[in-house]
Amino acid sequence: IEFPAVYEMLSVMKAKLDASRSLLYETTRFVDMYKTYEDIARERSLTPDERAEMKKYSRLADAFTPMAKGMGSEYCNQNAYDSVQVHGGSGFMKDYACERIYRDARITSIYEGTTQLQVVAAIRHVTTGTYLNQIRAYESENIAEAYLPLKDELVKLTDIYAAAVEKVTSAKDSEYLDFMARRLVEMAGNIIMSYLLILDASRNEEFDASARVYNNIAKAEVAKHAEFINNFTPSEVNVYKKA
Repeated sequence: IEFPAVYEMLSVMKAKLDASRSLLYETTRFVDMYKTYEDIARERSLTPDERAEMKKYSRLADAFTPMAKGMGSEYCNQNAYDSVQVHGGSGFMKDYACERIYRDARITSIYEGTTQLQVVAAIRHVTTGTYLNQIRAYESENIAEAYLPLKDELVKLTDIYAAAVEKVTSAKDSEYLDFMARRLVEMAGNIIMSYLLILDASRNEEFDASARVYNNIAKAEVAKHAEFINNFTPSEVNVYKKA
């Protein structure tokens, strides 16, 4: 593969890896918080504020767990595929580790619930606004000045995402919602992971490249899904039933 193509592929692979890791750490933070309150509740009664905090983090853990599993495992497969591609024919031989990684990666989007089942678990947090509210929370956090232009892009993407959610949910058609569920969950995930990388980069410049590369990925993915949703009507779902 020519050098420019390899350069792009490796940068995208690194960005997806860092984005997946950031989402995983954020998910575990939410789980740790509500589990901590559960442990405290075994020793004494929680105050009203503590109960509210536990409920908040429990809801966020419930929302982020399927997103982290679904998008993380899909990125795992994509990175494994691209790793073999970078190595060329050698990547398919047992001399290189990527050959085994390529085989092992496939199961990650199947066991403990397929990606499609993760979407089933996540979509209610699209319709109830859990993801949108958390995106707005990230929007209010302090971000280094160098990343304010990236944040401005995410604010625009958030508006696009919110409009897409409104278009789908306002149809009051469960079949149509199920059809668009993965697109909506991925839109939310792209925005969330981009925010998390920007926040990481604000604290540690080692994430600078990944934050910038992933921001471009998020823009492309959100635009792609929004375009599909905006030019699709609920009645068109019937066409897919005939396949």
